[in-house]
Amino acid sequence: MWLRYAAVSLAFGLGGMLFRYLSIRHWIILSGFHVSVLLLTRYRYWPALLAGDVARLAYISWTCVDQFGLTWSLLNLLPSIAFIMPVVFVCRERWHLFPTRTTVHIGVLLSTALLAAGIITLNTLGMIAVTPFPPGYSVHAGEVAAQVVLGNYLGILTIAPLALLLHQKLTAGSWRRLWRRAGESRLVFESVFLVMPVLSLLVWVGLDQPATRQFTQVAMFLPVVALALRHGWAGAAVGGSLASVALMVLMPQRNDPSTLQAEVVIAFAISTMLLVGARIAVLDRRASKERVDVRQAIALAQRNVQTGELQLLMTSQVLEQIRETVHATCAMMLASMRHLAPAFDERHYRRQALIAQDQLYRLADSLYPVSWRERGLPAALREGTIPRVLGEVGIGYWCDLRGPLNLLPPAIHMAIYRITCEAVSEACARKNVSDIDLRLRCGEHQGRCWIVLRIGFRADAEHVARIRWEELLPRVVLRTTSGLGRQAIEDRAATFEGQVRERTLGDSRRISVILYAPSTAGGA
Repeated sequence: MWLRYAAVSLAFGLGGMLFRYLSIRHWIILSGFHVSVLLLTRYRYWPALLAGDVARLAYISWTCVDQFGLTWSLLNLLPSIAFIMPVVFVCRERWHLFPTRTTVHIGVLLSTALLAAGIITLNTLGMIAVTPFPPGYSVHAGEVAAQVVLGNYLGILTIAPLALLLHQKLTAGSWRRLWRRAGESRLVFESVFLVMPVLSLLVWVGLDQPATRQFTQVAMFLPVVALALRHGWAGAAVGGSLASVALMVLMPQRNDPSTLQAEVVIAFAISTMLLVGARIAVLDRRASKERVDVRQAIALAQRNVQTGELQLLMTSQVLEQIRETVHATCAMMLASMRHLAPAFDERHYRRQALIAQDQLYRLADSLYPVSWRERGLPAALREGTIPRVLGEVGIGYWCDLRGPLNLLPPAIHMAIYRITCEAVSEACARKNVSDIDLRLRCGEHQGRCWIVLRIGFRADAEHVARIRWEELLPRVVLRTTSGLGRQAIEDRAATFEGQVRERTLGDSRRISVILYAPSTAGGA
């Protein structure tokens, strides 16, 4: 246990020395390091952090005691991290900086950064107040305070959001998984191959042409905006860190007024884009959840359709068995009657038995087409009940099927058949159709099958007058469809993520339906 605390103290002290060496007055990334560590470290390690920072400051006080005096050296031993610990604690516990294990409240993070920057600035001003300066040297407290506040705030924005992003990704998996996901991440790709080259170009232009330095410094906020709009607050965190580093590289001197102006723009851009990016991330999660809900609803509807088709199949099979039973029973009864009454005329009873069997066959076929069950969808569309009945009453019917129908799951096959029956039934119910042209096309794109069904209806006045509607309507409208017409077509199409379009051309009408096969095919 003590070794762990000692390791934490040593690591924090060394990290503080490194970040202090890289910090300047208006880019104090040491504050970003402190805030990031406090946000991500368990509370039981905070005393070890204090010990590590005090050890670092003790070395500085020891080396500077001759230059600044004993008072300054003793006050310097008070670590600034101790003053921001209460703020970080309140933000973590009361303001719920981490609403869930994998989310960050960006508004609370920015409030934490601003409060921490203000507290550290007050501590810095206090140290300046006790610092002995040479005679005649004056300190402009307001100017120094503005620079230090800006430096602390920008330093926190440079380190903290990126640290929270990396921690969030690490909690989602191991280092090995993080490395693999980083290689597949669009954010990493765009940051490395788009944003970094753009920032490098701006740095090169600013160094090569000093007259454009101020313009190029201000222009560095553009990658922050681009990444935030594409990847939410994570993009703003990465882009803000890269832009801050590029801005410091381009700085011509340690205290450059133009750089301070650019820092204000960058700090404002990072803050704004973090907030905007957080909102974008929320909207993206909400949209993703809605897409998942829609997919689940569609999958449920498809399963319900398959269940309904299975029930119809079972009912159709039972009716087939009943038809066979009726046939056998009638044959036995007629045979018995021939023995009991040789003069018995069985033609009337045989005809009634055949009519009953034919009605049972038609009912079973309307529930679940026998031809489809025996030979598949092409046979049902070319030789099944619909084309047979249409041909008997004098309506022309053509069917053209192309594409890999065998790739389609049975649920899609039945959807195509049911939609065809509904469309034909709706057209026949209007008594204004003489020819029907059905064309089916299907294919595969990116591992998913698509289907386009186009049914054309043409009405020739002379031909329509000769059609036996009184014979057609009971057999088509009442037995093969739900009776809902266009609504049933649209509902079945929507179940398979499809659309329905209708177009009228003179004396003809065309219905086009596009369907998409479910990703996981289920049998019906």
